[in-house]
Amino acid sequence: MRDFARSDSPDVQRQLDRLGALSVPQGRLGLDTIRSLLARLGDPHKRLPPTFHVAGTNGKGSTCAFLRAMLEAEGYRVHVTTSPHLVRYNERIRLAGELISDERLAAVLEEVLDASADLAPSFFEVTIAAAFTEFARVPADACVVEVGLGGRFDATNVLEPDVLAACGITALGIDHERFLLAPDTGVPEDPIARIAFEKAGIAKRGVPLVTLCETYPEIARYAIAAVAVKNGAISREIDPSVVERLSRKDLGLPGAHQHWNAALAVAMLASQDRLTVSDAAIERGLARTEWPARLHRLSKGALVGNREVWLDGGHNRSAGEMLAEHFRGQRIHLILGMLEAKDPQALIDPLAGSIASLTAVPVPGHDHHGPDAFGQADRAATDLPEAMAALPMDALPVLIAGSLYLAGEVLRLNGELPD
Repeated sequence: MRDFARSDSPDVQRQLDRLGALSVPQGRLGLDTIRSLLARLGDPHKRLPPTFHVAGTNGKGSTCAFLRAMLEAEGYRVHVTTSPHLVRYNERIRLAGELISDERLAAVLEEVLDASADLAPSFFEVTIAAAFTEFARVPADACVVEVGLGGRFDATNVLEPDVLAACGITALGIDHERFLLAPDTGVPEDPIARIAFEKAGIAKRGVPLVTLCETYPEIARYAIAAVAVKNGAISREIDPSVVERLSRKDLGLPGAHQHWNAALAVAMLASQDRLTVSDAAIERGLARTEWPARLHRLSKGALVGNREVWLDGGHNRSAGEMLAEHFRGQRIHLILGMLEAKDPQALIDPLAGSIASLTAVPVPGHDHHGPDAFGQADRAATDLPEAMAALPMDALPVLIAGSLYLAGEVLRLNGELPD
């Protein structure tokens, strides 16, 4: 599946058209292509400021947001690369605190695409090469890098110990089975152990590897520990008392699950010695953290009007369980759109006790489930404005969920562009 992207800048759009034409590398695993591409670009990944590398199934983006907020509260300039984008491709590359400009983005994409013409790279490999190229050029004090898919064979996993300050693994769950559970030799057979094994592939010699072991099944803990030992990483586990302490604080991101993501980010900072971050900066950063489309209450706008509307891009069962916990004891109107490759019951089953109505919507520009896949859908709408207009005029909150691509459309329609 490709990440379709559009831009109002003609120069950027020309490069995005080239990017969108890249074929998806079916069955290709490994880091040879991204390493060859980066070599042609002067190996920018070897010239980055202290870098925090985050893998996991759920919570990667939130953990990266907490890290960025705490580092910036200390006064550091921070580069960030996360995925996917919600509205604009520029969101994937943040330079010293600001989204990359259209001018710089068009230039670096052209440079990377020209350099990779005979390598047949993926969309994500080009994106990471562009991000690392800019990170090496623009002065900053730290980098925060989110793994795209898995860890072991993810394009970001070219990062080496010399630049890494700390690595972290967020919550684990079954997702992206076609890629992460593909047959291979020398890997765990149990699905969740295999997922853990793939995520732990970011572990590097002499670099702290911080995990949420308290939340993992025992077989997943063993898998991570084995990879950490083999790779020579310095294993660190979250102290549950830290999570308890953070649960009594006002974090910038709502939801009990965010206490774990915040604790992971705090522990990653504490585990490393490359940058000093004060307790005061940690407190300020945690309170100020923002991360759109992750249990995000929308502002009044063109799409939602004055209703209480929540937005979440979660699409797997772990995300469904998190949402169920947040809305426990409440009735909600659920507007749901999911990619065809995702389990259509992943959110419905955990939320079943809270759903007052269920409206199925398409995910624009992507292959998606039709209303029949959701079983109990009360209605189907052709788009989000129609779905919102058809809801009963009551005081129940609305949850729009199922896909980050759908979430991007919600933000665009409501006039809340991520910046």
